[in-house]
Amino acid sequence: MQKMYVSQNRWLLSAKMTAEAEVLLFCFHYAGGHAGIYRDWQKKLPVQIGVCPVQLPGRSNRFLEPCYTDLSVMIRDLAEALLPYLNRPFAFFGHSMGTLVSFELARYLRKHYNLKPQHMFASGYHAPHLPDPGEAIHHLPDQEFLEGVRTMNGTPKEIFEDKEILNMLLPTLRADFTICETYRYQDEEPLDFGLTAIGGWQDPDFSVTHLEGWKDHTNASFQSHILEGDHFFIHSQQDQVLTIVGSTLQNYLAGYRGIG
Repeated sequence: MQKMYVSQNRWLLSAKMTAEAEVLLFCFHYAGGHAGIYRDWQKKLPVQIGVCPVQLPGRSNRFLEPCYTDLSVMIRDLAEALLPYLNRPFAFFGHSMGTLVSFELARYLRKHYNLKPQHMFASGYHAPHLPDPGEAIHHLPDQEFLEGVRTMNGTPKEIFEDKEILNMLLPTLRADFTICETYRYQDEEPLDFGLTAIGGWQDPDFSVTHLEGWKDHTNASFQSHILEGDHFFIHSQQDQVLTIVGSTLQNYLAGYRGIG
């Protein structure tokens, strides 16, 4: 019987790490999201890739914990929480806010622990040194803020029709948008691991310039992919996203083993 280790760390919801997992893939959710958006990934990726969905406070099993509104504090605490699991090869995947979190986490780990992921996937987020193409909404009155969230098409319409649930989610949504919209990029040396940027054609904030700008943040390999779909192509084009992730990490593993 396969021996399975299930993390009890509250930051890692249902993260399963097996002996067969040669690289751990830490996955970071988008604003207003939760770690459960990655629940099916382990079933669809090779067993050599151990999927570790990261759960931020203020949602799901961490609903009663206060949300972060300061990215630097979040990154410090997140690095401390994940450090015990970074004793084997690892990679980062983030979508939207999750990309920003993984990018700054990678820079923090380099600076404070001399650690780095083997690869990073930047999905649904502009290169961080470029101005945010979207209009800031985190400071708007509740109704206007929620209307801005609604236009992104990432929240089921049923939630907007249930005022009780909507009021429960409002603080988390506003905190997450505050994290993204108050971010100020600080120049540092490019990262020295491979980076893959992924965008959706129908994302209203998408442009090739914003996608290709990620090239400036690595001294190693860079690839970009443009998929069908709006900002939440991570759901509508999940199979294509997983194909990109799986093939990229399997190429890394082949090189790691000295194959090819």
